[in-house]
Amino acid sequence: MRQSIHLTKSADGTAIAWAHAGGGPALVKASNWLTHLEHELESPVWRHWIRFFAERYRFIRYDERGCGMSDRNVAELSLDRSVQDLEAVIAAARPAEPFVLLGISQGGAAAVKYAVANPDKVSHLVLYGAYAQGRARQADRQAEEAQRARIALTRSGWGQNNPVYRQLFTSRFVPGATDEQIRWFNELCKMTATAEMAARIMEFRLHMDITDLLPRLSVPTLVLHARADEAVSPAQGRLLATRIPGATLVELDSRNHILLEPEPAWARFKEEVLAFTNRSASADGAALFGNLSPREREILMRIAAGRTNIEIGRDLFISEKTVRNHVTRIFEKLGVRSRAQAIVLAKDRGLLPTRAGIT
Repeated sequence: MRQSIHLTKSADGTAIAWAHAGGGPALVKASNWLTHLEHELESPVWRHWIRFFAERYRFIRYDERGCGMSDRNVAELSLDRSVQDLEAVIAAARPAEPFVLLGISQGGAAAVKYAVANPDKVSHLVLYGAYAQGRARQADRQAEEAQRARIALTRSGWGQNNPVYRQLFTSRFVPGATDEQIRWFNELCKMTATAEMAARIMEFRLHMDITDLLPRLSVPTLVLHARADEAVSPAQGRLLATRIPGATLVELDSRNHILLEPEPAWARFKEEVLAFTNRSASADGAALFGNLSPREREILMRIAAGRTNIEIGRDLFISEKTVRNHVTRIFEKLGVRSRAQAIVLAKDRGLLPTRAGIT
Protein backbone atom coordinates (compact mmCIF):
# COMPACT_ATOMS: atom_id res chain seq x y z
CA MET A 1 0.00 0.00 0.00
CA ARG A 2 1.35 3.40 -0.98
CA GLN A 3 1.42 6.21 1.57
CA SER A 4 3.08 9.60 1.90
CA ILE A 5 4.68 10.53 5.24
CA HIS A 6 5.17 14.14 6.31
CA LEU A 7 6.12 16.16 9.38
CA THR A 8 4.29 19.11 10.86
CA LYS A 9 4.71 21.19 14.00
CA SER A 10 2.20 21.24 16.83
CA ALA A 11 1.40 24.42 18.78
CA ASP A 12 4.35 23.92 21.16
CA GLY A 13 6.82 23.10 18.38
CA THR A 14 6.66 19.31 18.75
CA ALA A 15 7.19 17.53 15.42
CA ILE A 16 4.28 15.26 14.56
CA ALA A 17 4.66 12.66 11.81
CA TRP A 18 1.55 12.09 9.72
CA ALA A 19 0.66 10.05 6.66
CA HIS A 20 -2.10 9.78 4.11
CA ALA A 21 -3.07 7.01 1.74
CA GLY A 22 -5.94 6.19 -0.57
CA GLY A 23 -8.52 8.45 -2.17
CA GLY A 24 -12.11 9.51 -1.78
CA PRO A 25 -13.73 11.40 1.12
CA ALA A 26 -11.36 12.17 3.99
CA LEU A 27 -11.22 10.13 7.18
CA VAL A 28 -8.90 11.41 9.93
CA LYS A 29 -7.82 9.11 12.76
CA ALA A 30 -6.88 10.72 16.06
CA SER A 31 -3.69 9.10 17.30
CA ASN A 32 -3.71 6.14 19.63
CA TRP A 33 -0.48 4.86 21.07
CA LEU A 34 1.48 1.85 19.94
CA THR A 35 1.66 3.08 16.37
CA HIS A 36 4.51 3.54 13.92
CA LEU A 37 3.55 4.94 10.51
CA GLU A 38 5.99 2.76 8.56
CA HIS A 39 6.06 -0.36 10.71
CA GLU A 40 2.27 -0.72 10.80
CA LEU A 41 1.95 -1.28 7.06
CA GLU A 42 3.46 -4.75 7.34
CA SER A 43 2.06 -5.65 10.73
CA PRO A 44 -0.28 -8.61 11.24
CA VAL A 45 -2.17 -6.56 13.84
CA TRP A 46 -2.79 -3.21 12.11
CA ARG A 47 -2.36 -3.66 8.36
CA HIS A 48 -5.95 -4.77 7.71
CA TRP A 49 -7.19 -1.63 9.49
CA ILE A 50 -5.05 0.60 7.28
CA ARG A 51 -6.01 -1.28 4.13
CA PHE A 52 -9.72 -1.09 4.90
CA PHE A 53 -9.73 2.67 5.44
CA ALA A 54 -7.27 3.54 2.67
CA GLU A 55 -9.29 1.59 0.11
CA ARG A 56 -12.40 3.65 0.82
CA TYR A 57 -11.26 7.04 2.07
CA ARG A 58 -8.37 9.44 1.95
CA PHE A 59 -7.05 8.00 5.20
CA ILE A 60 -5.04 10.42 7.37
CA ARG A 61 -3.30 9.18 10.50
CA TYR A 62 -0.35 10.18 12.66
CA ASP A 63 1.95 9.02 15.44
CA GLU A 64 1.23 10.69 18.76
CA ARG A 65 3.85 12.81 20.48
CA GLY A 66 6.51 10.68 22.13
CA CYS A 67 5.90 7.73 19.83
CA GLY A 68 6.70 6.30 16.42
CA MET A 69 8.11 8.81 13.93
CA SER A 70 6.96 11.87 15.90
CA ASP A 71 9.25 13.62 18.41
CA ARG A 72 10.22 11.11 21.10
CA ASN A 73 11.35 13.52 23.82
CA VAL A 74 8.45 15.76 24.78
CA ALA A 75 7.97 17.84 27.89
CA GLU A 76 4.18 17.89 28.16
CA LEU A 77 1.60 15.17 27.77
CA SER A 78 -2.02 16.26 28.17
CA LEU A 79 -5.38 16.05 26.46
CA ASP A 80 -5.05 19.68 25.36
CA ARG A 81 -1.72 18.90 23.69
CA SER A 82 -3.25 15.82 22.05
CA VAL A 83 -6.00 17.98 20.56
CA GLN A 84 -3.45 20.53 19.36
CA ASP A 85 -1.54 17.72 17.63
CA LEU A 86 -4.75 16.63 15.91
CA GLU A 87 -5.42 20.22 14.85
CA ALA A 88 -1.89 20.55 13.46
CA VAL A 89 -2.24 17.40 11.36
CA ILE A 90 -5.62 18.51 10.01
CA ALA A 91 -4.18 21.91 9.11
CA ALA A 92 -1.26 20.25 7.29
CA ALA A 93 -3.28 17.53 5.55
CA ARG A 94 -6.12 19.89 4.57
CA PRO A 95 -8.84 17.22 4.28
CA ALA A 96 -11.96 18.15 2.35
CA GLU A 97 -14.61 19.26 4.85
CA PRO A 98 -16.65 17.96 6.44
CA PHE A 99 -14.62 14.78 7.08
CA VAL A 100 -15.10 11.59 9.08
CA LEU A 101 -13.23 11.61 12.39
CA LEU A 102 -12.15 8.33 13.97
CA GLY A 103 -11.13 7.88 17.60
CA ILE A 104 -9.74 4.51 18.66
CA SER A 105 -9.11 3.77 22.35
CA GLN A 106 -7.47 6.82 23.99
CA GLY A 107 -7.72 8.68 20.67
CA GLY A 108 -11.45 8.92 21.32
CA ALA A 109 -11.03 11.69 23.90
CA ALA A 110 -9.13 13.99 21.51
CA ALA A 111 -11.63 13.21 18.74
CA VAL A 112 -14.57 14.10 20.98
CA LYS A 113 -13.00 17.35 22.15
CA TYR A 114 -12.16 18.35 18.56
CA ALA A 115 -15.66 17.52 17.31
CA VAL A 116 -17.28 19.55 20.10
CA ALA A 117 -15.19 22.58 19.14
CA ASN A 118 -15.50 22.08 15.35
CA PRO A 119 -18.91 20.54 14.56
CA ASP A 120 -18.97 22.13 11.10
CA LYS A 121 -15.77 20.31 10.09
CA VAL A 122 -16.84 16.80 11.14
CA SER A 123 -19.49 14.91 9.18
CA HIS A 124 -19.41 11.73 11.29
CA LEU A 125 -17.64 10.72 14.49
CA VAL A 126 -16.68 7.04 14.87
CA LEU A 127 -15.47 5.87 18.29
CA TYR A 128 -14.06 2.36 18.72
CA GLY A 129 -12.86 0.92 22.03
CA ALA A 130 -12.87 4.46 23.38
CA TYR A 131 -13.34 5.72 26.91
CA ALA A 132 -14.48 8.91 28.59
CA GLN A 133 -12.73 8.33 31.91
CA GLY A 134 -9.26 7.16 32.86
CA ARG A 135 -8.91 4.44 35.48
CA ALA A 136 -8.47 6.98 38.28
CA ARG A 137 -11.81 8.60 37.38
CA GLN A 138 -13.93 5.45 37.20
CA ALA A 139 -14.57 4.99 40.93
CA ASP A 140 -13.02 1.51 40.75
CA ARG A 141 -10.10 1.39 43.17
CA GLN A 142 -9.09 -2.13 42.19
CA ALA A 143 -8.93 -1.27 38.48
CA GLU A 144 -6.91 1.87 39.25
CA GLU A 145 -4.41 -0.04 41.40
CA ALA A 146 -4.03 -2.70 38.71
CA GLN A 147 -3.27 -0.01 36.13
CA ARG A 148 -0.71 1.65 38.40
CA ALA A 149 0.96 -1.75 38.84
CA ARG A 150 1.12 -2.15 35.07
CA ILE A 151 2.71 1.29 34.78
CA ALA A 152 5.39 0.36 37.31
CA LEU A 153 6.09 -2.88 35.47
CA THR A 154 6.24 -1.02 32.16
CA ARG A 155 9.15 1.08 33.42
CA SER A 156 11.20 -2.08 33.95
CA GLY A 157 9.83 -4.55 31.41
CA TRP A 158 8.82 -2.46 28.38
CA GLY A 159 10.02 -3.84 25.07
CA GLN A 160 12.08 -6.63 26.60
CA ASN A 161 11.71 -10.21 25.48
CA ASN A 162 10.20 -11.02 28.85
CA PRO A 163 7.38 -13.57 28.57
CA VAL A 164 5.83 -12.50 31.88
CA TYR A 165 5.54 -8.85 30.86
CA ARG A 166 4.54 -9.74 27.30
CA GLN A 167 1.73 -11.96 28.55
CA LEU A 168 0.52 -9.27 30.96
CA PHE A 169 0.61 -6.47 28.39
CA THR A 170 -0.21 -8.06 25.04
CA SER A 171 -2.93 -10.36 26.34
CA ARG A 172 -5.01 -7.35 27.38
CA PHE A 173 -4.98 -5.81 23.90
CA VAL A 174 -5.17 -8.92 21.72
CA PRO A 175 -5.94 -12.00 23.82
CA GLY A 176 -6.83 -13.84 20.62
CA ALA A 177 -3.46 -13.13 18.96
CA THR A 178 -1.30 -15.78 17.31
CA ASP A 179 2.34 -16.24 18.24
CA GLU A 180 3.33 -14.18 15.18
CA GLN A 181 1.07 -11.34 16.20
CA ILE A 182 2.34 -11.42 19.78
CA ARG A 183 5.95 -11.26 18.55
CA TRP A 184 5.11 -8.32 16.30
CA PHE A 185 3.29 -6.48 19.07
CA ASN A 186 6.24 -6.95 21.38
CA GLU A 187 8.59 -5.62 18.70
CA LEU A 188 6.33 -2.60 18.21
CA CYS A 189 6.66 -1.81 21.91
CA LYS A 190 10.43 -1.47 21.47
CA MET A 191 10.15 0.49 18.21
CA THR A 192 7.52 3.06 19.09
CA ALA A 193 8.46 4.45 22.51
CA THR A 194 10.93 4.28 25.38
CA ALA A 195 9.93 2.64 28.65
CA GLU A 196 9.77 6.00 30.41
CA MET A 197 7.64 7.62 27.68
CA ALA A 198 5.26 4.66 27.64
CA ALA A 199 4.83 4.92 31.41
CA ARG A 200 4.28 8.70 31.24
CA ILE A 201 1.60 8.29 28.57
CA MET A 202 -0.19 5.69 30.67
CA GLU A 203 0.00 7.96 33.73
CA PHE A 204 -1.52 11.06 32.16
CA ARG A 205 -4.41 9.02 30.82
CA LEU A 206 -5.23 7.72 34.29
CA HIS A 207 -6.83 11.08 35.08
CA MET A 208 -8.48 11.88 31.75
CA ASP A 209 -12.18 12.71 31.98
CA ILE A 210 -14.33 14.08 29.13
CA THR A 211 -17.78 13.22 30.49
CA ASP A 212 -18.73 16.91 30.68
CA LEU A 213 -18.07 17.26 26.92
CA LEU A 214 -20.28 14.39 25.80
CA PRO A 215 -23.70 16.15 26.01
CA ARG A 216 -22.27 18.97 23.89
CA LEU A 217 -21.53 16.76 20.89
CA SER A 218 -23.75 17.65 17.96
CA VAL A 219 -22.33 15.49 15.15
CA PRO A 220 -23.66 12.01 14.24
CA THR A 221 -21.74 9.54 16.40
CA LEU A 222 -21.23 5.77 16.16
CA VAL A 223 -19.83 3.99 19.23
CA LEU A 224 -18.39 0.51 18.68
CA HIS A 225 -16.93 -1.61 21.46
CA ALA A 226 -15.87 -5.22 21.86
CA ARG A 227 -18.32 -6.89 24.21
CA ALA A 228 -15.54 -8.57 26.24
CA ASP A 229 -12.79 -5.98 25.76
CA GLU A 230 -10.11 -6.62 28.39
CA ALA A 231 -8.19 -3.36 27.87
CA VAL A 232 -11.07 -0.86 28.02
CA SER A 233 -14.22 -1.77 29.91
CA PRO A 234 -17.34 -2.11 27.72
CA ALA A 235 -19.03 0.06 30.35
CA GLN A 236 -17.06 2.98 28.95
CA GLY A 237 -18.54 2.39 25.51
CA ARG A 238 -22.03 2.37 27.01
CA LEU A 239 -21.23 5.56 28.94
CA LEU A 240 -20.22 7.30 25.71
CA ALA A 241 -23.34 6.14 23.90
CA THR A 242 -25.59 7.16 26.79
CA ARG A 243 -24.18 10.66 27.22
CA ILE A 244 -23.70 11.60 23.54
CA PRO A 245 -27.00 12.85 22.09
CA GLY A 246 -28.36 10.50 19.44
CA ALA A 247 -25.31 8.20 19.47
CA THR A 248 -25.61 4.67 18.08
CA LEU A 249 -24.03 1.83 20.09
CA VAL A 250 -22.80 -1.39 18.47
CA GLU A 251 -21.28 -4.06 20.69
CA LEU A 252 -19.04 -6.51 18.84
CA ASP A 253 -18.59 -10.16 19.76
CA SER A 254 -14.87 -10.11 20.60
CA ARG A 255 -12.37 -10.04 23.45
CA ASN A 256 -9.80 -8.14 21.39
CA HIS A 257 -9.23 -4.44 21.93
CA ILE A 258 -7.56 -4.45 18.50
CA LEU A 259 -9.83 -6.45 16.23
CA LEU A 260 -8.02 -9.12 14.24
CA GLU A 261 -8.72 -9.72 10.57
CA PRO A 262 -10.12 -13.30 10.67
CA GLU A 263 -12.69 -12.71 13.42
CA PRO A 264 -16.35 -12.04 12.57
CA ALA A 265 -16.29 -8.88 14.72
CA TRP A 266 -13.93 -7.27 12.20
CA ALA A 267 -16.37 -7.90 9.35
CA ARG A 268 -19.18 -6.44 11.47
CA PHE A 269 -17.05 -3.41 12.31
CA LYS A 270 -16.45 -2.70 8.62
CA GLU A 271 -20.12 -3.09 7.74
CA GLU A 272 -21.23 -0.72 10.50
CA VAL A 273 -18.66 1.96 9.65
CA LEU A 274 -19.49 1.87 5.93
CA ALA A 275 -23.22 2.04 6.57
CA PHE A 276 -22.85 4.85 9.12
CA THR A 277 -20.67 6.97 6.82
CA ASN A 278 -22.90 6.27 3.81
CA ARG A 279 -20.24 4.38 1.88
CA SER A 280 -20.94 1.59 -0.60
CA ALA A 281 -19.01 -0.22 -3.31
CA SER A 282 -20.47 2.01 -6.00
CA ALA A 283 -19.87 5.15 -3.95
CA ASP A 284 -16.28 4.05 -3.35
CA GLY A 285 -15.75 3.57 -7.04
CA ALA A 286 -17.25 6.91 -7.95
CA ALA A 287 -15.09 8.71 -5.38
CA LEU A 288 -11.88 7.04 -6.55
CA PHE A 289 -12.69 7.59 -10.21
CA GLY A 290 -13.59 11.19 -9.48
CA ASN A 291 -10.06 11.79 -8.18
CA LEU A 292 -8.61 11.02 -11.61
CA SER A 293 -8.30 13.66 -14.29
CA PRO A 294 -9.82 12.96 -17.73
CA ARG A 295 -6.34 12.18 -19.08
CA GLU A 296 -5.64 9.81 -16.17
CA ARG A 297 -8.90 7.99 -16.83
CA GLU A 298 -7.94 7.53 -20.47
CA ILE A 299 -4.60 6.09 -19.43
CA LEU A 300 -6.18 3.81 -16.82
CA MET A 301 -8.52 2.41 -19.47
CA ARG A 302 -5.55 1.67 -21.71
CA ILE A 303 -3.59 0.09 -18.87
CA ALA A 304 -6.56 -2.24 -18.35
CA ALA A 305 -6.48 -3.08 -22.06
CA GLY A 306 -2.85 -4.19 -21.73
CA ARG A 307 -1.23 -1.23 -23.47
CA THR A 308 2.43 -0.45 -22.65
CA ASN A 309 3.55 3.08 -21.81
CA ILE A 310 4.99 3.45 -25.31
CA GLU A 311 1.73 2.31 -26.90
CA ILE A 312 -0.33 4.61 -24.67
CA GLY A 313 1.91 7.52 -25.63
CA ARG A 314 1.37 6.79 -29.30
CA ASP A 315 -2.41 6.50 -28.82
CA LEU A 316 -2.62 9.84 -27.03
CA PHE A 317 0.21 11.66 -28.84
CA ILE A 318 2.23 12.25 -25.69
CA SER A 319 5.74 11.16 -24.66
CA GLU A 320 6.49 7.97 -22.78
CA LYS A 321 7.87 10.06 -19.90
CA THR A 322 4.58 11.94 -19.67
CA VAL A 323 2.73 8.63 -19.57
CA ARG A 324 5.01 7.42 -16.75
CA ASN A 325 4.27 10.57 -14.76
CA HIS A 326 0.52 10.07 -15.24
CA VAL A 327 0.80 6.41 -14.20
CA THR A 328 2.64 7.40 -11.02
CA ARG A 329 -0.12 9.85 -10.10
CA ILE A 330 -2.81 7.26 -10.88
CA PHE A 331 -1.12 4.79 -8.54
CA GLU A 332 -0.93 7.43 -5.78
CA LYS A 333 -4.59 8.38 -6.13
CA LEU A 334 -5.77 4.76 -6.15
CA GLY A 335 -3.35 3.72 -3.38
CA VAL A 336 -1.74 0.90 -5.39
CA ARG A 337 1.79 -0.04 -6.38
CA SER A 338 1.46 -1.86 -9.69
CA ARG A 339 -0.49 -1.93 -12.95
CA ALA A 340 -2.05 -5.25 -11.94
CA GLN A 341 -3.28 -3.84 -8.62
CA ALA A 342 -4.69 -0.78 -10.38
CA ILE A 343 -6.62 -2.95 -12.83
CA VAL A 344 -8.02 -5.26 -10.14
CA LEU A 345 -9.03 -2.36 -7.88
CA ALA A 346 -10.61 -0.43 -10.73
CA LYS A 347 -12.63 -3.42 -11.93
CA ASP A 348 -13.67 -4.41 -8.38
CA ARG A 349 -14.95 -0.88 -7.74
CA GLY A 350 -16.75 -0.65 -11.06
CA LEU A 351 -14.35 1.93 -12.48
CA LEU A 352 -13.85 -0.15 -15.63
CA PRO A 353 -16.02 -2.46 -17.69
CA THR A 354 -15.26 -6.14 -17.27
CA ARG A 355 -13.70 -6.06 -20.74
CA ALA A 356 -12.08 -2.74 -21.58
CA GLY A 357 -12.95 -1.98 -25.18
CA ILE A 358 -9.91 0.05 -26.24
CA THR A 359 -8.94 -0.22 -29.89
